[in-house]
Amino acid sequence: MQVYSYSEARQKLATVLKQAERSGKIFIRRKDGRTFALTPETMATSPLDVPSIKAKVTTNELVNIIREGRER
Repeated sequence: MQVYSYSEARQKLATVLKQAERSGKIFIRRKDGRTFALTPETMATSPLDVPSIKAKVTTNELVNIIREGRER
């Protein structure tokens, strides 16, 4: 568990953010003793989000390929 003082976190913000990304969570402690957790936000991605490809296939060719696959 990594704990930074408020002043240290402010001065070394880039380092603090990298550490939070690596470890998943870091803590920042203020002078009054209160502690705050800093966690990286996860990016929600869909399993259907796949890169597209460029193919020179006509609509008729694609329909025929699908029909052949369904007949099997």
